[in-house]
Amino acid sequence: MTPTPEPAPDSYKRAAIIGGGVIGVSWAGLFLARGIDVVINDPRGDIEDLVRAGLEEITPALAELGLSTENLTAGLSFEADLAAAVAGADIVQENGPERLELKQRIWQTVEQNAPAHALLATSTSSIPATAIAKAMTRPERLIVGHPFNPPHLVPLVEIVPGEKTSEETVRQATAFYAALGKKPQVLRKEVPGFVANRLQSAIFRECVYLVAQGVVTEQELDDIVTSSIGLRWAVAGPFRTFHLGGGPGGLPHFIEHLGRAMEAGMWPVLGSPTFDDTTVATLIDQANAAFGDGTVEELAAERDRAQIALMRALGETPGSATSHG
Repeated sequence: MTPTPEPAPDSYKRAAIIGGGVIGVSWAGLFLARGIDVVINDPRGDIEDLVRAGLEEITPALAELGLSTENLTAGLSFEADLAAAVAGADIVQENGPERLELKQRIWQTVEQNAPAHALLATSTSSIPATAIAKAMTRPERLIVGHPFNPPHLVPLVEIVPGEKTSEETVRQATAFYAALGKKPQVLRKEVPGFVANRLQSAIFRECVYLVAQGVVTEQELDDIVTSSIGLRWAVAGPFRTFHLGGGPGGLPHFIEHLGRAMEAGMWPVLGSPTFDDTTVATLIDQANAAFGDGTVEELAAERDRAQIALMRALGETPGSATSHG
């Protein structure tokens, strides 16, 4: 059983969030609800309106998690100059576009202007810290803190050190995200896309194939997932599931008697779809039919309510003990 995380340490009083898009807003909401002042750095002229609207949208979910949302934006500010934005930060969470050259320029500026004690983390979903940190004089300070969307809600944060990231930075990042109520997971080596997105991509590839082949509709496939493996994997991941599927003999028995048949009979026939015009048209038409009755905001709010209910049942919300391993 995992101990309940403590509130964010007093040493983290100010966060600089680079990029005020969906991920940046989500991080901002979580930080603010944990009592950390937030300064947003983003070049868009309408960024303040966008961020405040986004925070208003996620406030109900933060409150449902038991976090403080009264005067949520009291500690929020905006600074268009990157150097000034990070000057007093204890944590810098970068959420810029997935362009290596841009991230390298950002982190050069951050490194030159952020305090020496600041935790430096990038939310990148695909670019390794090793590549980004090549432009830094102290690459040991940079680490990937990759959330699973939306960061204010889903517990996972993948912590991915680069080749030169120090152990001290890894420990600092792990402690910080755990103190926020997240579930940090340190990856043992860099791999494109990290782990959660690779799994999601592999499953989605087969989803696209099955829909494109006319085996099921999008809605039917979603129903199949949420009524089977979605429920199962919420309490036991794939390896534990197949370990249990092997009966008293566990995973060795499963691999010998069922796994090899899976390898021979199923793996070769898994699909390799492409987003050609016909496939894209099919996916869009079915998405409009299945999800067109509600706005994206309405559907997201419905998803978040259900997600919180599930997390509460599993003991995954702040202040509750984890009930499964």
